[in-house]
Amino acid sequence: MKYLAFATIIMALDGANAGQAGAETISSSYTSTAPKACRMIGKPNEEDGSTTRVCPGKSGLVVLINEGDLREVVSVGRSHQAAAREPAAQAWFGPFSSTGNTVEWRAAGSKPYAIIQRWQIADNSEQDNRGGPVSRAMLAVTRLPPGEVCHVAYIDAAANPGANELARQAADNFARDFKCGADQVKTVGQSGRTTALTKR
Repeated sequence: MKYLAFATIIMALDGANAGQAGAETISSSYTSTAPKACRMIGKPNEEDGSTTRVCPGKSGLVVLINEGDLREVVSVGRSHQAAAREPAAQAWFGPFSSTGNTVEWRAAGSKPYAIIQRWQIADNSEQDNRGGPVSRAMLAVTRLPPGEVCHVAYIDAAANPGANELARQAADNFARDFKCGADQVKTVGQSGRTTALTKR
């Protein structure tokens, strides 16, 4: 009888834990990195004109955007100083690049674990009607603390009609266990010209 009672308690606890895990829903929410939603850190660099701005995120995190030489880097941290120390703060692309003004936050319950952003990568092999390089769209998935902040996956927007959903799946499946520096950034879905441009 004692064993039966103990087993019943364990089963009840297991059921409660399973219920809690099941109740932890995965969701998306959004913030803006438009200049008017952010604040500038210091003044533009006199030598190269580079700028840094910090934007409000979710759950006490901020988004740091550094722009210089027509290239952006984006990182996340508890403060702009912490974000600047993360691997993502050094994740430059070779071609000119910029990000859209919307950040999608993937979260389990109230805890975000990844962001998704749309990037525009310049393709110097083709010119637009103004004579500049064609801009090609890509989604980048970035993992969040705990642990380091770095790029996890790239999705070519032109090659994949369901790019947004692929990015969410990549965030959900890979971000939390991804080891920055040890694991390679994944190309998710069909490879295309844009993801080829990210390779150095």
